[in-house]
Amino acid sequence: MPNVTIYTDGSSLGNPGRGGYGIVLLSPPYRKELSAGFRLTTNNRMELMAVCVALEALKFDGTDVTLYSDSKYVVDSVEKGWVFGWERGGFAKAKNPDLWQRFLRVYRRHRVKFVWVKGHASTVENNRCDQLAVAAASGPNLAEDVGYNPAE
Repeated sequence: MPNVTIYTDGSSLGNPGRGGYGIVLLSPPYRKELSAGFRLTTNNRMELMAVCVALEALKFDGTDVTLYSDSKYVVDSVEKGWVFGWERGGFAKAKNPDLWQRFLRVYRRHRVKFVWVKGHASTVENNRCDQLAVAAASGPNLAEDVGYNPAE
C-alpha cells in the first residue's frame, strides 16, 4: 500500500461564522489540494471535516497515513482515545457527533498516525492548508454545513 502524507487545516471567520477547510495530500510524485467553504460553522467542525474529507479522498483501503494537523481538538481526541469513549457512550456527551461518526468510518479503513504541528508557524504545507481554508471561507456561494448545531 502507498504511504500518504496529509496536512489539514480548518478556519472560521467568526466562531461560529463562515468557515472553510484546506487539505494537502502528498503521495510522491502526486500532490492534491482540496478545499471547501461553508456559510455557518465552527473552527472545530472545519478542522475535523478536513480530516474526514482527506481520508475519504484516499483511493486504497489500508493506506499508511501520516496526518499533520494544528488542531489539538482533533489530534488529542484521537491520540488520547477520547473519541472511542464517546463512541461507546453513543456520542451523548460529544460535540460534532455527526463528524466524529463519519471520521471513525473512514479512519478504520486506514492506518493513521496523527502529528500535531503548531499553527501559523514554519510548516509550509500547514500554512498552505490555512491559505486554502481562509480562501474557501471567503468565497462566494458557500455551502451549508448541514450537521452544524448551534446548541452544541
